[in-house]
Amino acid sequence: MEFLKELFLNIRIRDIIDIGIVAFAFYKIFMLIRETRAEQLVKGIIVLLIGTKVSEWLELFATNWILEKTMTVGVIALLIVFQPELRRALEYIGRTKFFTKSLIEIEDEDIDHIVEEIVEAVASLSRQKIGALIVIERETGLNEVTETGTKINGKISSGLLINIFIPNTPLHDGAVIIKDSTIKAAGCFLPLTENMNLSKDLGTRHRAALGITERSDSLAIIVSEETGVISIADNGKLSRYLDIKTLRQILKELYMSKKVLKPTLFSKWRKKDEESQGQ
Repeated sequence: MEFLKELFLNIRIRDIIDIGIVAFAFYKIFMLIRETRAEQLVKGIIVLLIGTKVSEWLELFATNWILEKTMTVGVIALLIVFQPELRRALEYIGRTKFFTKSLIEIEDEDIDHIVEEIVEAVASLSRQKIGALIVIERETGLNEVTETGTKINGKISSGLLINIFIPNTPLHDGAVIIKDSTIKAAGCFLPLTENMNLSKDLGTRHRAALGITERSDSLAIIVSEETGVISIADNGKLSRYLDIKTLRQILKELYMSKKVLKPTLFSKWRKKDEESQGQ
């Protein structure tokens, strides 16, 4: 009791701040790896750490030596195995307000127009049971994905989106990438999800939509070719059987949430750089 009393009496404000920072960091790490394959790997590492300490206490020298060598080599292996999760973590850090891009220049009327064009296209594709996959870029850039398809750089319109996905046309099998108010590219290839617990009913479009939202903060809209069902993938989670009203609300919230962000020094510099390259 005396030890605990002395510990609490000697604790400083900076110690509380330090503990809070560490606790917050561990919480964020847990949220990033929750319900991913990394969660199971972390459990395995914890078991190895416990086994190493127990073997040391029990003086099981051979077992302890093997476990220590495994942990040493495992550090390098972890960097390889956790590569997707590490990338997500670094992208999360990079999406701080200082680095945030802004849609402040898009007016409310333009947002309504963009949302209605996308919704009209999705509704038409759903009625005709034409498969479609539309990815809307948020803060994480998708240039590497855009480069796998055919660049369009055209204004968003329902007619253009519908024509892209018409069967037996060159671009209908890939994904459309939308950035702000522009259709950047079509016929793009997306990484498939590594989640092995998905329903067997889900096809390649749904798995590709989950894959891209696991690796970025983008939002993906999927129209099933078999049923015409509208689904949305966001943050590696799939929401199915959406109606048009719900889709419209989700898209408005997406664009409005980006619009309220203030322009940053980084975003202003980047915009000037893109304009100079365009000239």
